[in-house]
Amino acid sequence: MAKTVALVLAGGRGSRVGGDIPKQYRKIAGIPMIQRTLSRFDQHPLVDAVRAVIHPDDVALYQSSIGDMALPPPILGGETRQESGYNGLKNIENMAPDYVLIQDAARPFTGPDTIVRVLHALESCPAALAAMPVTDTIKRADGQNRVTGTVDRSGLWRAQTPQGFRFIEILAAHEACKGMEMTDDAAIAEAGGLPVTMVEGDEENFKVTTEADLTRADQIARLQDGLPPGGDVRVATGFDVHRFEDGDSVTLCGISIPHSQGLRGHSDADVGLHALTDALLGTLAAGDIGDHFPPSDPQWRNVESAVFLAHAVELVTARGGAIQHLDVTLICESPKIGPHRAAMRERIAHLCSVDVERISVKATTTEKLGFTGRGEGIAAQATATVRL
Repeated sequence: MAKTVALVLAGGRGSRVGGDIPKQYRKIAGIPMIQRTLSRFDQHPLVDAVRAVIHPDDVALYQSSIGDMALPPPILGGETRQESGYNGLKNIENMAPDYVLIQDAARPFTGPDTIVRVLHALESCPAALAAMPVTDTIKRADGQNRVTGTVDRSGLWRAQTPQGFRFIEILAAHEACKGMEMTDDAAIAEAGGLPVTMVEGDEENFKVTTEADLTRADQIARLQDGLPPGGDVRVATGFDVHRFEDGDSVTLCGISIPHSQGLRGHSDADVGLHALTDALLGTLAAGDIGDHFPPSDPQWRNVESAVFLAHAVELVTARGGAIQHLDVTLICESPKIGPHRAAMRERIAHLCSVDVERISVKATTTEKLGFTGRGEGIAAQATATVRL
C-alpha cells in the first residue's frame, strides 16, 4: 500500500486577518485553527504521517496550539511559501513516501472524502489537487476598478488544498523551480512538466483569509462540534458586603470617592469589583474570589481589587470566552453614586477590555432598612454574561 505523508504549511503571517498572532493559531470555537487542520490528516486512515512546516518564530506558539497531539517536531519554513514547501519535502525525504499531500494550515475544514479523491487520482496521475469550478461571473478591471471586460468562466476552477503529488516527482519539480515565484505547488508541478489533474473539492474547504472568514469558520466548527450556534452562553451572579470604618474615602468600581468613612477589608474593600469578580468566576464554575485570593494571605493586603477582576477576565479569555455584558448594583444610603457612574463604567470597561456600552452600573437604597439602611456598610450585587 502506498505510503502517504501530509505536509501542513503554517509559516504565513496572515496579515489580512490581523490580530496579535498569525491566523493559523487563532481559535475557532475554542480550538486553534492549526490543531483543527492537523487533526484532519492525523486522523485520516490513508495518511501515514503528518508534519507541520512553521515560521521559525512560532515554535513555542505551535507547541501550545496543538494540544495533546503526538506529532514529530515541526519543520522550519523559509521566507516564501515555495521555500517552506521545499524545506518540508527535503525533511521527509528520508521517510521515503510514495505520495505527499501539501495542505494550507488555514483550511481547517478539509473533508476526508476530499483527501481520498486526491489520493486516488495519484494512482493514475503524478499530481492532483482539490478544486471547485468558478460559478460567479468574472470581471476584468483597470486600476480605478472600472470594468474593462467579462472573462469567460468556462474551464475556470478555484484551487484548494490538499494538493497531492508523487513524492519523487514533486521534489524534482521544486528543485527545478528554485527562485521562481509560484503561488502553489500545483503551479510548481506544471512548471516542472508534470500533468496535473483536478478532483472535486468542497465549499466548506475554504481558506480563512479575513476576519469575516473567521466568523464563518467559527459557525461551521460549532455546528460540527455539536455546540450551540451562538456559543455557550453563561450567566452568573456575585454578591459582596463591606462594613464602614474610620476613613475619608471609599473605592467603588475602581473609583475613589471622598466620603466621611472608609470601608473595612483585607484589600481595598471595593464591593463593586469584588461582586463582578465573583460573577465572572461563576460563569466558569471556578469558585469564588476567596479561593483565588485568600484573605489569610498577606500578599493581598491593601491590593487594588482591579487585580482580582483582571485575573477573572484572564480566566475567561483563556477559555476562549468573551464578556458580553456586566451589570453591578451598589446598595447604600451614601455616598451618592450618580455623579460617579460614568467614571465607574469607563473603569470597568477598561479593566475588562470591552466596550463601555456593555457595562451597567446602578445604585439603590434599602429605604433605611437593614444594615445598609442604618449606614453600617455597602453591599453590591453583580451579573456577568459570558459567551464561551
